[in-house]
This record gives sequence, structure tokens and C-alpha cells, in this order.
Amino acid sequence: MIRLHNIKVPLSYTDSDLPHACAKKLNLRFSEIQSVHIARKSVDARKKNAIQFVLSLDIVLTSPALEAKCLAKFPQNEVCKTAPWEMPHIPSVSSKTRPVIIGFGPAGIFAALWLAEAGLCPIVLERGRDAETRTRDVEAYFTEGAARFSPISNVQFGEGGAGTFSDGKLNSGIKDERAQTVLETLRQYGAPPEICYEAKPHIGTDRLAGTIIAIRKRIESLGGEVRFESKVTHIETEKGCLVSLTVSKDQAEYTIPCDTAVLAIGHSARDTFSSLYASGFTLLPKPFSMGVRIEHPQELINRAQYGHNIPEIGAADYKLAVHLPSGRSVYTFCMCPGGTVVAAASEPQSVVTNGMSRYARDAKNANSALLVGISPEDFKGSDPLAGMYWQREIEQLAFRLAGSNGCAPAQLVGDFLKGIPSKGARSVTPSYRPGVTFLNLDTLFPPLFTDALREAIPLMAKKLSGFDHPDAVLTAPETRSSSPVRLPRTETLESVNASGLYPCGEGAGYAGGITSAAVDGIRCAEAIIGKLSL
Repeated sequence: MIRLHNIKVPLSYTDSDLPHACAKKLNLRFSEIQSVHIARKSVDARKKNAIQFVLSLDIVLTSPALEAKCLAKFPQNEVCKTAPWEMPHIPSVSSKTRPVIIGFGPAGIFAALWLAEAGLCPIVLERGRDAETRTRDVEAYFTEGAARFSPISNVQFGEGGAGTFSDGKLNSGIKDERAQTVLETLRQYGAPPEICYEAKPHIGTDRLAGTIIAIRKRIESLGGEVRFESKVTHIETEKGCLVSLTVSKDQAEYTIPCDTAVLAIGHSARDTFSSLYASGFTLLPKPFSMGVRIEHPQELINRAQYGHNIPEIGAADYKLAVHLPSGRSVYTFCMCPGGTVVAAASEPQSVVTNGMSRYARDAKNANSALLVGISPEDFKGSDPLAGMYWQREIEQLAFRLAGSNGCAPAQLVGDFLKGIPSKGARSVTPSYRPGVTFLNLDTLFPPLFTDALREAIPLMAKKLSGFDHPDAVLTAPETRSSSPVRLPRTETLESVNASGLYPCGEGAGYAGGITSAAVDGIRCAEAIIGKLSL
């Protein structure tokens, strides 16, 4: 099989057009093309009057001699040899004790799946609820506000982790072959097939839950067990080795003897971070970001990117970053085309924002996190948990400022740039539920954030027309873009404090999104399987 790169096709192309495009590129007869599959697909919108798709295509020719001829004729960056993707082999191993997965977000899900496929019958301990129940709990919170907030079932905690309610965006900058394995696995369990070749793949919040449930059922069919509403409250070690876990469920506690566990707790398990630190585990502060959600009409973004609405492409996205003279960075993250801003608190009496889109990405507005990068030097104090405390301080202040019903503080971009309070929405209707309270965000954030954002927004508008639209809405705070701490681990991916414990994923400081967290889950599972194979 060979791969053709940089095949440009019109937006109106159909699958039947692709063999003809390949034959033309390779100067072959149509009959010599046996099969064609899309390997990668992106949009070239540099010329607004000539937008097109750019494809990489995997093709099988009718003979090896033809393949050899094409490979010799074209440079490797145009035509290269490739092989069909195959699921990596997971060897069967045995263990006297069952491994435990702490957390069932992307990292925990893929670690559990790999260990289950290896025959190890893992036990998964998830502090939140199953996806079906969790979805109902989250909708009640969105609709009714703080009175319906659940500390064990929210946008951060529950089956699927925080990614379940953030569009299911799967694009990642990591260069790891396991990333393709993650995409192919998700497709195998019900995700849309195009995630395996789209340049910016996404599943959609409305379709991701079903995929996660299908994976859970596979784990269970292999002898694995998923225990919901089961929070690990203590990790016991002896002589530098993991020996047991204390689990809280239904207001009672029990102990699991355990010598192997994947710690995939996510970036919002603050009580677990505190418990680990109090127990003597090493935690290191790490850079992270905080800021706001910025919300525009999706049509404005479409015009800025494509010149007009283009049904074949759908809702346009963007990715922006500026480096200020102060040395500080401001950037957009987790951009949700045709999406909504959502309430993402994991603690009572606090406000956190996030963004999500459904598969169709057909909501009226577009939103993105607009974040200011901060480093441990910016934190108040030398405590490794200082960044976490700073997040909490801002989230709780937001709750008080916005009226204590789970509403979020908001300000129009035009008013923010002038430094005056907003009185209400204009042409952009905020999508955040249960609602927003307009005010001056200077009352929420210290100057470190507001000064950087005021400097960055006009600079970003030079890259994306309309980004500084005066009616665009800033909804705050966006505080959970990544973990504020890292749990250091050795070359074997085990904790520096406890052999057999594998800090993993975003919460441990080793990932930054669904795909990279899932990849890290696979890596930790591979390390466990490799250790048991010795």
C-alpha cells in the first residue's frame, strides 16, 4: 500500500472522485487503482474564494510492480510506502492480585481496557457516577443552579472524566503512535469513523458517552469491574511499596490489598492531592493557565475564517496565541465551534466554566478558553498546592460575586477593554447555564490576568477579524485547563514514593487533553504488563 500526500479536492467531492484523483496524480489508468481510503483530511482556507480539502490517501494498486514504479517516480513527501493500521498486540499475563485503576477518565479508561485485554481483570474505582446518571445530574445543575450541584456527579467527576462534557476534542500535538491507536479504538467502540483521519477530530458530547459505556462493557466482559461512587481516601505503602487502598463508598470505608494501581484521578481531584501531600507523597507545582471563556456568534467566526458559511465544512474553529512584551503568554484553548459554555464546578459554592459542543456543532455561538499562562513563581507561597488554592480562591469569589446560585461573572469585551462594568448582553446571548451576572471582571481577577487579557485581545483580533467584537462575552473563570501539580515518577512510570503506583494522565501532570491522557493510560498499562512479564 502507498500513501499519496497533498491531494487537493473541491468541497463538493464524493468518495467516487478519489480513485480518479489518484490515477491522475500517479499517471495511472483508473482500472489500476484497486482501493482508496482517506488517511488524513484538512481544510485549506488560505484563499477565501478557492477553499478546498487537502487529503492524504492510502491506495492499493493492482500489482506490487506498479507500487514500486510510483515510489521510484515521486519524492517521499508526495508518495511513500505505508502499511494498514493494525491493533497492537497486548500479551496475556497473570498476577496474584488484580490491578486497580483509580479514576475512569480517558487515562483510566484506556489503562483499564489494556489491562483487561491482557487478562488481568482490573478493578476500577471511580468517585463519580455512571455516564447515564451523571448526564441527568449535570443537566439538573445546568437548569436549576447551585441547589442541584452534586460533588460526586458533575462536569469534572464521573464516568468519562472531564472530557465527557467538553466536545470530545481529540486533536493533540503529541508525536506518539499510540495516538492513532486511541482514535482507532474509539472508532471501534462507536465513535464517528472520521475521527481517524480528520485533522481536528471530535466526537461530540452527545456521542462520547455512548462510546465510553461500550468500552466499559468490554472491560466488564473480560472480567474487569467498575465501581462507581467509590473514592480512594488513602494510599498505604510499606518500605516504599504500594500495599493497599482505602475506599469510601456509601459513607463507609473498606480496604483493598493492592500492589499495582494506576492513579488516574484527573486535574480536579483536589482532596486527593491534599491527602497525598499529607501522607508524604512528593508533589511538585507546575505551570498552568487560568482565564475566561470568550463567546462570539459562530457566523462571525465562519466569516473570519472562510468568508461565509460553508455547509460542507461546517462550523469554523480557530487557535490563537500571543507572546506579550512582559514575557507572558495568552492563548486560546479547547475551542468549541457551534457550542456552549458550561458550568464545570467540582466543589460547592464555586463557579468554573468550560466549553462543549455536540457532534453537529450547530449551536448559535462559538466559544473558547482564553487563558493566561502562569508559573509557580506567580503563586502565593511556596506550598506545592499553592496553585490549587489560588484556583479555588478565584472560583469561590466568582460564586459570591455572581449571586450565589451558580451563575457566572460575565463582561462584554468592549466594556472589559474600557475597564467599565457591563449592564447586560447585547447582540451575543451568553449560553452559560444557569445564567450570568454582568459586572467588571477586575473585581474577580488580579491585574496579572486582566492586564494580560486587555493587551492580548486586540493583538488576537489582528489574526482573527472580529475577535475583539465589543458585544462578545467573557464568562469567568476558566481555571481547570490543566493540573496545577505534577506527581513525579521514575523511568518505569512508577511513583518516586511508591513502587507499584503509576501516576497517570492529566491529573498527575503528564497529559493535556483526551488523546494525550488516553495515550498515557496505555503507556502505564504497558509498563505494568511489561513488569509482570519479567
